[in-house]
Amino acid sequence: MLLLTSAVTAGALGLSACGSRDDKGSDNGDQGGKKATVVIGLDAPLTGDLSALGQGIKNSAHLAITNANKNNEVPGVTFQFTPLDDQAQPTSGQQNATKIAGDKKAVAIIGPLNSSVAQSMQQVAQSSTIALISPANTTPDLTQGKDWKQDDRKRQFTTYFRTSTTDEVQGAFGGKYAHDQIKAKTAYVIDDQKTYGVGLAASFSAKFTSLGGKIVGTEHVNPEDRDFKAIVSKAKSAHPDLVFYGGEYPASAPLSQQLKESGVTVPLMGGDGMYSGDYITLNKKSAGDYATSVGKPVEQLDSAKKFIADYKAAGYKDRYEAYGGSTYDATWAVVQAVKAVVADNGGKLPDDARAKVVQALNKVSFAGVTGNVSFDKYGDTTNTMITAYQVEGTTWKARYSAEYKR
Repeated sequence: MLLLTSAVTAGALGLSACGSRDDKGSDNGDQGGKKATVVIGLDAPLTGDLSALGQGIKNSAHLAITNANKNNEVPGVTFQFTPLDDQAQPTSGQQNATKIAGDKKAVAIIGPLNSSVAQSMQQVAQSSTIALISPANTTPDLTQGKDWKQDDRKRQFTTYFRTSTTDEVQGAFGGKYAHDQIKAKTAYVIDDQKTYGVGLAASFSAKFTSLGGKIVGTEHVNPEDRDFKAIVSKAKSAHPDLVFYGGEYPASAPLSQQLKESGVTVPLMGGDGMYSGDYITLNKKSAGDYATSVGKPVEQLDSAKKFIADYKAAGYKDRYEAYGGSTYDATWAVVQAVKAVVADNGGKLPDDARAKVVQALNKVSFAGVTGNVSFDKYGDTTNTMITAYQVEGTTWKARYSAEYKR
């Protein structure tokens, strides 16, 4: 496990802008000018293949905390940021959750990126009564349980929330878009055997076939593989109108390129795990490929103008990527929950702030970067907007957005 704080200095992260503990101050409010310190942790892949997404998540959370402190959003409280690196590994995510929860000043963890990592963190968060709020997890099981497909939905963890909609919504949107807009009649479906990829592929296939589409082949890959000759051969012989990939861009980029180089002329389509600028950088044949992603492009939202301007002004060297807006909103939801808790306690941070923040998140509602931010009875976002993108030249272009209800 690599911790970001061991790799760079706090100053390089800009942590000073997020405040630090004042050991002379009170832990319970603004007494005599001393502010209470509230820690917001973060878990994401800050190094490794998925670091482009992870760095965008880290920066966006950091920006929200910086703005909260700068604007004195919660009088009597200074927010401190603790970002940790999980390298997209469940074991590291669990260790990070344990580390953050061990800090008595921590009230929430932003993240993780991967649904498989979330599965390793949820019980830690529940046992520690600390909010875990992901801007990127999409597997329905995390909130609604394994029987959601039978419409037997039960909230799994009272401390878990997310600002991205589920693969039940995203996969179905993708299946409908492939059938109705791309006009594909057949699809070859591949997944990476990880929680996210399997669930997304299954939801896509279910919707695509319900509309009359036909799945002409399925295959599973190792997410660490980069040589797909055998699978490319099988997909090519099936003559599909579309190849669908449930997984993330480090594998889907070379898969797409190898498909095109073999003579497969149809597009590759995937979900939000594929929607990254690095997908295009890694894939010389990416033009024409599709990806769906949660929400609308922040560049098209009036509500995101300040976020984009602030992010640029902050000088982060990495893009905010697919989850910048949803991360800012996830972090701001924690800030608003703390604000409500402090207000309800006469302007002071209560001793049981952590548990009260979890309760307050269930009632949070505000106009965020991505639209209205609130959570349903499962901890899922009430914003079910999805967008389909296509690679045009060297950029992703939004083709269609819609709110998709189950």
